[in-house]
Amino acid sequence: QVQLVESGGGLVQAGGSLRLSCAASGRTFNMYAMAWFRQAPGKEREFVAGISWTGYTIDYPDSVKGRFTISIDNAKNTVYLQMNSLKPEDTAVYYCAARPGGSVSSPRLYRYWGQGTQVTVSS
Repeated sequence: QVQLVESGGGLVQAGGSLRLSCAASGRTFNMYAMAWFRQAPGKEREFVAGISWTGYTIDYPDSVKGRFTISIDNAKNTVYLQMNSLKPEDTAVYYCAARPGGSVSSPRLYRYWGQGTQVTVSS
């Protein structure tokens, strides 16, 4: 059974940093893409970053480009999201997701999801 377990969320002041982790288990993730999404109250789930399991392909939307960095440790089956220069508008529940194939921005195309971790950025 596939499991994605996020950790690392919390409360941080604007301008601060957090690193989220997503531990993946339950299958071999070769040929899979991993991604981070976020969802604020009353808003749709938003793509934040995506990476191929090999780490060669990385995508970011303009809203986080230059501030967030996604990375992967294949030996640990763990995906990370380093978030710097955090803003209050980054406040949301952050989810890890996985899908066979390449990284895409639509949450509907992801097969597996974690339970989410709350990130709150105070002004």
